[in-house]
Amino acid sequence: MLTQEELASIKELQEICEKDGGFHLKLNYDMLENRSGQEKEDFFHYEDDKLVGFLGSYDFGNKVELCGMVHPNYRRRGIFTRLLEKGIEEAKRRNIKKILLNAPSSSLSAKNFLTAIPCTFYVAEYQMKWHKVELSEDPSVTLRPSTSTEDFEAEIQLEVSAFGFNEEEARRFNQQIRENSSDQNFIIEADGKTAGKIRVAEADGEAWIYGFAVFPELQGKGIGRKALTKVVKTEVQKGLSVFLEVEAKNSHALKLYESCGFRSYHSQDYYKYTI
Repeated sequence: MLTQEELASIKELQEICEKDGGFHLKLNYDMLENRSGQEKEDFFHYEDDKLVGFLGSYDFGNKVELCGMVHPNYRRRGIFTRLLEKGIEEAKRRNIKKILLNAPSSSLSAKNFLTAIPCTFYVAEYQMKWHKVELSEDPSVTLRPSTSTEDFEAEIQLEVSAFGFNEEEARRFNQQIRENSSDQNFIIEADGKTAGKIRVAEADGEAWIYGFAVFPELQGKGIGRKALTKVVKTEVQKGLSVFLEVEAKNSHALKLYESCGFRSYHSQDYYKYTI
């Protein structure tokens, strides 16, 4: 579990690095703030009691994502290389089969660094923000909190069908979210029956949408659009800005989000580390 001092130091370093590089780092603050402390997930480098290097490890059930940074004045000293080695070593110790290295698409320094690492480009991801458009709600699709054992089992099956988890990975991942996160988990219902799921994280005036999925046999019926509309309208009424992430290759989801008012403002590249 990270202390408030550590979280503040990470945020301060992030602001310095982003201002210098003109990019956005994906450090998953909702996960940093809810670390369980059961695994070694965060790696720090201090000089003169000042945080100048950080690497975060983020477990998504069937993979680990690594993302980090080094203060502009302390680069080219091997700091990030050492942090990355520690992160990869820990992932291997936990027998993680897929390690992804995350870097802002616009960061030339990151791309140059990655040329010396045994990795290959895996996928690009857009970070999107909602801009005001007229959205119409439909009462045939509703959202309710996920509370029952049946709800949890439905979420497991949706992780398997939509996100490529196996059942064991999905079960472990969703249990971790419930135990270590303040995110709101919702079941999407269409005509009174479970049709999908969606998760919302609220912090610092922002609402982030995660884990959005509809059962394959119910896709193409407008259920996703109607559910997304409800979430957006609810969060906007609270005065929050609404964000989500989508893989660039997921053209169907990308078109849906754009038609609902979301616009891309940053992109992240993921590279698969060769174990």
